Amino acid sequence: MKASLTLRASMVSALILVVFLGAWQLATLPTGGGAVYADPEYAAMMGGAATQASSMPTPGVVGSTILSQLSNPFYDNGPNDKGIGIQLAYSLSRVLAGFLLAAIVAVPLGFVIGMSPLMYKALNPYIQIMKPISPLAWMPLALYTIKDASLSSIFVIFICSIWPMMINTAHGVASVKKDWLNVARTLEVSAFRTAMQVILPAAAPTILTGMRISMGIAWLVIVAAEMLVGGTGIGYFVWNEWNNLNLSNVIFAIFMIGAVGMLLDMVFGVLAKLVSYQE
Repeated sequence: MKASLTLRASMVSALILVVFLGAWQLATLPTGGGAVYADPEYAAMMGGAATQASSMPTPGVVGSTILSQLSNPFYDNGPNDKGIGIQLAYSLSRVLAGFLLAAIVAVPLGFVIGMSPLMYKALNPYIQIMKPISPLAWMPLALYTIKDASLSSIFVIFICSIWPMMINTAHGVASVKKDWLNVARTLEVSAFRTAMQVILPAAAPTILTGMRISMGIAWLVIVAAEMLVGGTGIGYFVWNEWNNLNLSNVIFAIFMIGAVGMLLDMVFGVLAKLVSYQE
């Protein structure tokens, strides 16, 4: 039954892809009536019409771009001409750096908030104020104080990653069954050992969910941040190709952003399953 459902889902997905590519191809076909010529000046001399081709690249052109870019993803021809592999490596390094810094702060602080009603009431107003602020709103302040574009991007990733992790960690810790904590007290288990061997395993699925959300937000934000600061990264690649009016490379970069984001989400999905309790 499950295999049959998977097969049917795959067929529907393939059909959707075919329909999408067909509609894309039709939308990019040249239009015009009568005698049609590719060169406008020649068309004027011959009394015909110039080809009115869509400025949007066709699926075939984008496919050729994908093959060309992926055939040599790590070339480096200077500051404004680097392969997609190098650009993604810069972006991923910034995302992982900011994400790990956020985890170092958010998980312990989430434990404290989840275990202490006093700390929850004391810190909750600040969390609720800081959480809705757009991460990119911090970029001018980061650039002014840090004075480094790459480090400023890492700070923006840190500030956008910390809140989902902290909130989910606090929720997971606060949701641990009281009976388990009472047993640990009865056995006179130390607070640190209780946190590591009782609370952490029980709250791990919720913590991983917060990390998964944070990583998704971080990957969204890094593209916009790199568009602002420039230099390197997938966001800068998109903006640079737009300035070059190379829409084929822009579409290719969009596909790569989606593919990498999907892979990152899949990694956290697998980790969440590993720490989930299965009865």
